[in-house]
Amino acid sequence: MTGRIILNLLDMLRLRSGPQQMPGGWLLAAGLSFAYIYQGFVAERIVGDADSGPRSLLAIGVQFGVIALLLNLRNFQTRLAQTVSALAGTGLIFGLVSLLILTRIDPGKPQPDLALMYLILFGWSLAVDGHIYRQALSIKFGAGLLLAVLIFAANFMLLKTLFGS
Repeated sequence: MTGRIILNLLDMLRLRSGPQQMPGGWLLAAGLSFAYIYQGFVAERIVGDADSGPRSLLAIGVQFGVIALLLNLRNFQTRLAQTVSALAGTGLIFGLVSLLILTRIDPGKPQPDLALMYLILFGWSLAVDGHIYRQALSIKFGAGLLLAVLIFAANFMLLKTLFGS
């Protein structure tokens, strides 16, 4: 079962499957969500950013809240657990890769290769989120990608307002 979940998440990273491939039920959604949130608090210790954990918690809460609202408005409430599992699972993977990149940064010297890798990872994560939104909400990919960008922008402004820099 765990192997199937990992393969489904990897397929989502390649935009080849959607949240409907995840097992239904809230146990998996809660477990992946906890791991996704916990990773933000681990990043706080590794990277040394004192606000990393609370920022992650808020950003994930906004993302899950918006998708729950939209699924409810479209009358797709039954898709919520699978969608949360998909977002949390792929977010966890992207977060771990992001941490790997961030731990290699040397503030004393320019590292354009790491900056480019981080930028590619960011774009890829938006595409994956857009793909998941497309599948969950039964919308076109462009609308899903736009939704991913809008959720990111809303989170960015909210985090900037609450935490500053």
